[in-house]
Amino acid sequence: MNAASPRPPAADPSRPSKVRIRHLQDAKDTGRRFAMLTAYDQFAAKAFEAAGIDVLLVGDSVGTTVLGYDSTTHTTHQDMLTFTGAVARSVSRPLIVADLAFGTYQGGGADALSAAVDLVRAGAQAVKMEGGHAILDQVRAVVQAGIPVMGHLGFTPQSVNALGGHRVQGRDHAAADRLADDALALQEAGAFAIVLELMPTAVAERITEVLHIPTIGIGAGPSCDGQVLVWQDMAGLSDFRGTFVHRFAEIGDELRRAARTYRDEVENRRYPGREHSFD
Repeated sequence: MNAASPRPPAADPSRPSKVRIRHLQDAKDTGRRFAMLTAYDQFAAKAFEAAGIDVLLVGDSVGTTVLGYDSTTHTTHQDMLTFTGAVARSVSRPLIVADLAFGTYQGGGADALSAAVDLVRAGAQAVKMEGGHAILDQVRAVVQAGIPVMGHLGFTPQSVNALGGHRVQGRDHAAADRLADDALALQEAGAFAIVLELMPTAVAERITEVLHIPTIGIGAGPSCDGQVLVWQDMAGLSDFRGTFVHRFAEIGDELRRAARTYRDEVENRRYPGREHSFD
């Protein structure tokens, strides 16, 4: 290369060609925030990959956002395999994390490992479990088998009945201490990151400071290392308007407008026209 030749641009370490768990750790270590969104199908997955989203969560929330259930406890293992496969076949760059469905891991390490292996075979690169000390054996069993585990603390939707509904967790000192203890125990068991859901900002900040692994917030304030939202809430497709949700678009309004226009044009014989027909 002669002196006049321009140098190629340096690679951006914050935009790797394939996101791995080490990149999330690098983000925490360097103070770079990262974004995670749920995805359940090829169209959303491809759009989020093109937008540079680092992590796609195939959440058991597919039960409430796609399948019409009123709780994620109805989402089955087969549901998770189906939708994990759809996302995994559609993208290459994001880290794909899949939830272990309710009932697939509460029985112990062997059950958790079996379900996690199935999800990896479907295309997941990591799995997520809800809970603290009660699931440490399951976390260890899966991690020791070489499958990365993401934890989930605070409001844990699979325990909605035990928690008395969708409620902020950790409001008193004792509850906050339990959450911090659970977080440290999950880290010690080998979790590579922990989702913190519906907890006071100060509690999430405390946990984020004491952990060396990344935290990912949803209704946990701005101090977490990453953030996650259910994509239908983020894009204004769902009717959910929780305090912690910012609607970055109003896809629902646009979809209803398109459907009304389609209906009107069909009813008034404007669609299909000659340009949509064959001779």
